[in-house]
Amino acid sequence: AGAGEKNSPVGYWQTISDVNNKPRSVVHIYEENGVLYGKIVKNLNPEESPEDLCDKCPGEFHNQRIIGIRFMWELKGDGDNVWKGGKILDPDSGNVYKCKITLLPDGNELRVRGYIGFSLLGRNQVWYRTGEPS
Repeated sequence: AGAGEKNSPVGYWQTISDVNNKPRSVVHIYEENGVLYGKIVKNLNPEESPEDLCDKCPGEFHNQRIIGIRFMWELKGDGDNVWKGGKILDPDSGNVYKCKITLLPDGNELRVRGYIGFSLLGRNQVWYRTGEPS
């Protein structure tokens, strides 16, 4: 799937802050061998620097620059515009959660669910398709 195809989550997405409901970042979802990954490619919060490090992140992610970090990995298609079985890293807390994403019918919104244990116990965000960041 190419960047921006309406039937695929591959492409660029704007995330929204849970704190102030304003645009937070641009992420790039890409595919390798049928598996989806995501990395943070642009910061939209003027209070954060592109040089900020993931100081709370565990293991291989610790002290990596947040811009460019692969924060979502190993998502596999499950039919009906759902990809799951992967993980997502929250750079703010350093926590890693199970992850499930659902491409909504218009192809321009992506529901991202991070959870611990069962999918019922978690949190949703909606991301919005955007163009490649400049």
